[in-house]
Amino acid sequence: MSAGHASTAPYESSGTRDLVGIGFGPANLALAIAMDEHNGRCAPDDRLSSAFVERQADFGWHRGMLLEGATMQVSFLKDLATMRDPGSRFTFLRYLHDRGRLADFINQKSFFPTRLEFHDYLGWCAEEFRDRVSYGREAVAVRPVRGTGDGTVDGFEVVTRPAGGPGAEEVVRARNIVLGTGLTPQLPPGVSAGEHVWHNRDLLFRAPALTHRPHRRFAVVGAGQSAAETAEYLYRTFPDAEVCAVFTRYGYSPADDSPFANRIFDPSAVDDFYDAPEDIKRAMLDYHGNTNYSVVDGELIEQLYRTVYQEKVAGTERLRILRMSSLTGIEELPGGARAVVRPLTGGELFTLDCDAVVLATGYRPQDPRELLGPLADECLTDHQGRLRVDRDHRLRMTGRVRGGVYLQGAGTEHTHGITSSLLSTLAVRSGEIRDSLLLGRAGNGVLGAPAPVPAGAAAHGG
Repeated sequence: MSAGHASTAPYESSGTRDLVGIGFGPANLALAIAMDEHNGRCAPDDRLSSAFVERQADFGWHRGMLLEGATMQVSFLKDLATMRDPGSRFTFLRYLHDRGRLADFINQKSFFPTRLEFHDYLGWCAEEFRDRVSYGREAVAVRPVRGTGDGTVDGFEVVTRPAGGPGAEEVVRARNIVLGTGLTPQLPPGVSAGEHVWHNRDLLFRAPALTHRPHRRFAVVGAGQSAAETAEYLYRTFPDAEVCAVFTRYGYSPADDSPFANRIFDPSAVDDFYDAPEDIKRAMLDYHGNTNYSVVDGELIEQLYRTVYQEKVAGTERLRILRMSSLTGIEELPGGARAVVRPLTGGELFTLDCDAVVLATGYRPQDPRELLGPLADECLTDHQGRLRVDRDHRLRMTGRVRGGVYLQGAGTEHTHGITSSLLSTLAVRSGEIRDSLLLGRAGNGVLGAPAPVPAGAAAHGG
C-alpha cells in the first residue's frame, strides 16, 4: 500500500451500489476500510458495493494547518481501525511498518505523531480505495428512487458535477447513502473572507505568498488550539512582523487531557450520551467542553507565554496578546486589511492595519437537509427542530423511506456526544454503520431497511 497522486477516474454511472458516500475524508475512509474488511472475509454474494464522491482533487485532511512540528492531540491508537480491529491491515502501526519507520517511531516514546505524519497515514489508507472514489466532483443533489406502485423510497440517485466549475452531471444510484461532508468554516458575524482575510484552514495556502515583502502586522482572532498554532506560526515565519492575538478571554485556556476526562472520548461514552435524558446530555457537553472546544495544549501555552515575557525583558514586544477584546469589523485595504477591535473592559475602539487577518473561529456542521432536497420533508425532528438520529447513525425518517441515510459525525453532537466530529471513535463508528447495513439486509431483505415508522407520521417527533 502506498499513497500516490491524483488521477480522477469517475465511478461507473450504471448499476446500483449498496452505499454511496458523499465526501471522502477520514470518516468515510474509515467506513470504506470497515466495508473492505467485511468483503475480505465473506462469500462474494454477501459483499457490500460502494462508491464515494469527493470534491477535492485528491485525498486531503486540513492541509492548510499541517504546520511543521505540530502534533496530533489524539493517540495514534485511535486510528481508522485499531479500536475496532487491532489486527487490521489499515492500522497506524501497519503503516509505520510499511514505511520502514516502526522502530524509529517506538524510540520516540510518544503516542502522538506529527500531524504531517498522520496525514501521510491517511493518504496511505486512501490510496487503496482510489478506484472507488471520484475525486474532483461534488454532490449537488440527492433524488429519491421510488418503488413501483406504493411510492416508497427504496434508494437514491446522487447527482454530481465537477467541483468549482461547469461540466457534465453524473448520476450514481445507491440503496443507502452516508453523508461525510465534514464541517464548514465559521466566520464572525458580518465578516467575509477575502484576499487578506482568511480562515485558518487556508493558512499554509495563503501565508507563503507574503514572505517576499516587508511586513507590518498580522492579527489572529480566536482562543483555541488552531488560533494559538496560527499565532506561533506567523511569529516564527515573519520575524519582521508584529503578531496580535485577539480573543475575548483573559488568556488561553488549557485543554483537559487528563485520563478520567478523556474517557468522554471512549466508544462506550457514546452509549452513555445517547441514552441520557436531554438535561444530562447538556450537562455532559458543558462539563467536558474543555476537552475539545476553545482550549490549547498546555506546552504551547507555556511556549507563547515565555515568548511574551522574554520580549518584555528585551523591550521588543512583537507578540501581543490582546485579551478581553472583541473583533467588531474588518475592512479590506490595498495590500492588507484593517481590523476594528473593541476592548471588553472599557476604552475606545482601535484599529489594527495588517498584512492579513486570520480568523481561527472554528467550524459549524452542515445541515444534511440542504443536500437532501425534497427528502428533507421525510426527516423526523425533535421538539427543538433537530434531526433525530438512531444509535446506528442513521437519520430517522418516515416509513415512506426504506433506503438509509447515515450521518458521519457532523450534525450528530446532540445525539451522539462530543466525539461526533472527532477522530476518536471513527474506527468503532464505521463498524457500527457497516453492521447496520448488514443487519438491515439480513432482517428485512432490503439493505439498510429501517424499523417501520407509520407512513402518516409527521416529520417531527419527540
